[in-house]
Formats: sequence, structure tokens, C-alpha cells
Amino acid sequence: MGLKKEKYVYVEVGREKYVKVRVLKGRAEDNPSRYIPLNICVKKPPHTAKVIRAADLPSEVVNRIYMFKS
Repeated sequence: MGLKKEKYVYVEVGREKYVKVRVLKGRAEDNPSRYIPLNICVKKPPHTAKVIRAADLPSEVVNRIYMFKS
């Protein structure tokens, strides 16, 4: 089960730090424009949320995510 029909995922960026990311389904998986990081950083994501590691995303997306980490 996911959030809003899998439109959103949480990316693990550190110990107990997660950033909410919007996923656009109509784009290729390796396309950096598929992932739009939101300015939402939480300690614990909802139990129904899909959590992925930052290493599984393209490097351009990871750089944008780490701007929101702090």
C-alpha cells in the first residue's frame, strides 16, 4: 500500500531522516525529472508509505534531496 496511489514515496537520507518525494508515473525510471522532492523532512514516515534508499535514485535527484535534508 502506498500514499495517494503511489504518487508519493519517502526517501531515506540518513538515520531516522526521510524526505517526501513526488513520483511522476509517465516518465522513465532513470529520468531525473520523474522525481520531485518536496520540502518535507520527517523522522518517521507513515506505516503505509513506500520507503526507498537514496542510492536507488539518479544522482541528480539525490543532490536535490540533500538540499532538503537539513
